[in-house]
Amino acid sequence: MLGLAALTFAVAGTIMAPGAPAAFAVTYPSWDDVQAAKNDESAKAGQITEIEGLITTLNNNVATTQQAAQDAGNAYFDAQQAFALASSKAETLQAQADQQAQAATDAAKKAGEVAAQLYRNGGDDTTLQLFFSDSAKSADDILSELGQADMLLEQNKAIYDAAVLARNNAQSLTNQAEVQRAERDRLQVEAQEKFAAAQAAAQAAQAALEEQQSNLATLQAQLAALKDNTTKVVAAYEEGVRVAEEERIAREKAAEEERQRAAEEERKRREQEQQNNNNSGGGDSGGGDYTPPSSGGNGGSGSGGWVRPSNGVETSDYGPRYSQCGNGYCASSFHEGVDLASGCGSYIYAAHSGTVAYSGYNGGYGNYIRISNDDGTGIATGYGHIQYGGLLVSYGQWVNAGDVIALEGNTGNSFGCHVHYEVYINGSTTNPTPFMAQFGIDV
Repeated sequence: MLGLAALTFAVAGTIMAPGAPAAFAVTYPSWDDVQAAKNDESAKAGQITEIEGLITTLNNNVATTQQAAQDAGNAYFDAQQAFALASSKAETLQAQADQQAQAATDAAKKAGEVAAQLYRNGGDDTTLQLFFSDSAKSADDILSELGQADMLLEQNKAIYDAAVLARNNAQSLTNQAEVQRAERDRLQVEAQEKFAAAQAAAQAAQAALEEQQSNLATLQAQLAALKDNTTKVVAAYEEGVRVAEEERIAREKAAEEERQRAAEEERKRREQEQQNNNNSGGGDSGGGDYTPPSSGGNGGSGSGGWVRPSNGVETSDYGPRYSQCGNGYCASSFHEGVDLASGCGSYIYAAHSGTVAYSGYNGGYGNYIRISNDDGTGIATGYGHIQYGGLLVSYGQWVNAGDVIALEGNTGNSFGCHVHYEVYINGSTTNPTPFMAQFGIDV
């Protein structure tokens, strides 16, 4: 099987998104240009036109790339769901085929035993009992012999027919499973392509936004200076822009320091919790007598480098569920992860160390992050419904287990603030509850 995780997440060395955006090759006017143009009416008119065009282009680039990112995210989500459905169908068909194959074997052996008894009672051939009860013979071998026994067909036809029907059903289901596996693998490659396209689109949208944020205020101030016929000087506008930029940088720095402080506090809390567990005789790297935190607890760490991704309570488990419908959409009838609700804006933690393989919009998952464990196991984790502005890590970034990576939200097909947490093995989801339980973590 062609593993989506192997295709997408386990890239040796570095991770590169196909079509990753380059910086906009635009030359912006300097304040010296503005000052010179202000003293020449003809040059001023041309400069005004140029700046107005640059402002329009910046705004259009943001709108266009954000729409493209949303469209690509929707396409990725649809491809991802199609792959998951095909994978589930293939597994179901194979399980049914295996069940029918076993039924065929059981029925064939039963028919053989009855035939042997008939022949023994009739005294025709006592060795047939040993022949038909030979455990090494397959259902096809036994049925082939039985089909040539006229006496058997008359007295044991019902058992024989049941065995033949089960064998035929098993073959039919096996053929269907093979077709479905081929379709699954095709959809898996398609999902990989949509995944890469969506990440590239998300990066392009972010680049356009950063370009706008970096230059829009200056361009607007330059435009105001050019249109101003009073005695105000360009230097005054320039100083105002400088002060505004310093304030923006200070706000971003303060926000980053707050995130780092919160992450450090969480790390110390987990270390203290681990120490307390060790002192009480449990929680070592082998599991021991470790007592996992409750669903509404403080996150918490387990063995193997895994931590609980949220402090919230579980509100929806993995597997089949009733499909709820909201404004213009319906939730899937099969839930590919577990939902943990801690409150809007609450921290979401990396469940394991690894590389951010996706950070952006993902259709019904809303804002979404996927982390590849980079340990050769094909394991990855996904985090959905992150709030707007709540993506705190970027594509290609390395994160440690327990790092704050996002803020809990209600984006995508969601019915309230929570994090939708998924565990992937070679691209397919697995139930996070027993998976995390093996590391001493109760989700």
